[in-house]
Amino acid sequence: MVQNLRASTTSYTVAPPDAVIERTVQALRERANIQAVVVDNRAQALEALLSRLPEGAEVALGASRTLEEIGFLAYLAQNPTRYRNLRTLATSEPDAEKRAEIRRRTPIADYYLGSVHALAETGEAVIASLSGSQLAGYVFAARNVIWVIGAQKIAPDLQAALRRVREHSLPMEDARMKQAGSAQGSRIGKLLIVESESRAGRISAILVREPLGF
Repeated sequence: MVQNLRASTTSYTVAPPDAVIERTVQALRERANIQAVVVDNRAQALEALLSRLPEGAEVALGASRTLEEIGFLAYLAQNPTRYRNLRTLATSEPDAEKRAEIRRRTPIADYYLGSVHALAETGEAVIASLSGSQLAGYVFAARNVIWVIGAQKIAPDLQAALRRVREHSLPMEDARMKQAGSAQGSRIGKLLIVESESRAGRISAILVREPLGF
């Protein structure tokens, strides 16, 4: 009954109480085999992310407003030699064949960084994508996956998480794409639900007690 009440009053833009966040962390650890930590704000999120990335590591980035909002993209721009950033290497490579080869390597990067669109209290993570380009890295290929997740993305259960993706994340991304000049906007082409990770320690999550991303 309590869960149903929360489902009817959940906000897509407001972080839930600490008790909900802690239940979600526990479900991630026990059900999904995903290690999760909780931080208070975006500055602490950036610090936690950097602490998990060894200098010189090969990193790939999924499309993520959250990484931008915590300042990670700015950090990469200000420290271009700290990591082997596959996105930068691909965009700066003038040779088409070499550029394509770098992009093919992206899913198997040592560290694949991004976020999710919804996270169920019961431990499932939901990621939507138009092309599916980032999903291969999340599902299997990348050696390590790190998600930075604003706590407002927590939903009571999987069905509520899927509703969040369709009712909130997609309209926000569609508006962003159109504002950026895309006439077609965005849609869901592929939808990934992560229920459990078989390799212990491969996926980790940094939950932030403030709204981040869509």
